[in-house]
Amino acid sequence: MRSGVAPKIVAVALAVLCAAACSSTPKAEKPDAGPPTGNRGNDGYALADTPFTRKGSVITATCSIGARAAAVSVQAWNPDGWQPLDERMFDIPASAAFTNYPGVEAVNSPLVDLCRQSTDRPSPYRLDDLEHLSPRIRALFDLGFTRMAVVFREPDGKATHAGSVASGDPQGDAVAPSGTTSNDEQNAAMAPDGRSVWFTYTNPAGEQRIGSRAVEGDQKLTDEGPAAGHELPLTVSGKPPRAIQADMVRVSPNGRRFTGFAPKVFGRIFDAADSSIALTGKSASNATLVRDCVGIVGWISDAQVLCRAPSGSFQVADAHSGDPVGASIDVVDADDGTVAEGMVVSADGKHFIAAVHIPNDPYGEPGQRPDLRVVPTNPGGEMIPISNDSLSAETVFLAWL
Repeated sequence: MRSGVAPKIVAVALAVLCAAACSSTPKAEKPDAGPPTGNRGNDGYALADTPFTRKGSVITATCSIGARAAAVSVQAWNPDGWQPLDERMFDIPASAAFTNYPGVEAVNSPLVDLCRQSTDRPSPYRLDDLEHLSPRIRALFDLGFTRMAVVFREPDGKATHAGSVASGDPQGDAVAPSGTTSNDEQNAAMAPDGRSVWFTYTNPAGEQRIGSRAVEGDQKLTDEGPAAGHELPLTVSGKPPRAIQADMVRVSPNGRRFTGFAPKVFGRIFDAADSSIALTGKSASNATLVRDCVGIVGWISDAQVLCRAPSGSFQVADAHSGDPVGASIDVVDADDGTVAEGMVVSADGKHFIAAVHIPNDPYGEPGQRPDLRVVPTNPGGEMIPISNDSLSAETVFLAWL
């Protein structure tokens, strides 16, 4: 797994303490429970028909770093036979922060996670298991995977500004923000329609806020609400778009609930808010604590989620009561010296993709082929290995449409 063992133990211990200390167990609710404002999912956006938006496609991202240039490859795959359907390249401008190094302002960005390619290089975030990594890297892109959010460093290496790059332009098509009033912008994420980039920033009064700006035309900063510093990433979802600042954010298919993790917040699933929020004990609404859950891989339906258990197996859980549903799903044997981490769940909820590796070493030896598997969410089903030479241990699975 990508992070150290200690943070996970602390997180699990806190969850156990909460379960013991809370005076009552969250009540089960109807599957359509949620705030009365209706669907806040992304179904309201009209998308061009491409392999990156087509039902059934699997989307991956890989960062390539050369001697003089860096780029992100986003690929659409047909899961029947694992052949690539299309590829989009995002050239990373030299001024964009895709790595942290001494002498410059450290940047919190999922792009740094995607491009670090080694456990020797620390993640900019507290936890970096695949259940955390996949959703926050997904948030770098719009729904159609046409634009990627980046954080630009000024020439002095100190000031940072959020912007974006478009795919397909050899110059990177860098959208440098104009007229900025903040020199401390991080956690860049794209709106679903690709028309605006969102970020955390420090305002002139020293307050931590969530902001946005259009990628074209007037790029004036728009304040979107309070932030919890820079240590947690952003995910932008819904129409109109709203931001959630938390780790492990995955929005339910109907947009009414989301999974999330933040320090000192007890619960893993929450009601969506009417405005952009930083996930805190005060902003969390109708929290559900999912029992024996290290990380939520994704939604099986509006009423169920898939969790990775402390034992290493996977478990479907009720999203409103937190109770397990059915038998556990074993991907690896308990004594074979490997662990399995989940990345994405298929949109129909029938399968998920797991990466198998030795503990604390997801990258393996240079040139080693990754052990990737399609696993049924129905216990006892047949696992199918994923095999293609283009897939590496640095490949991150972002979505299964």
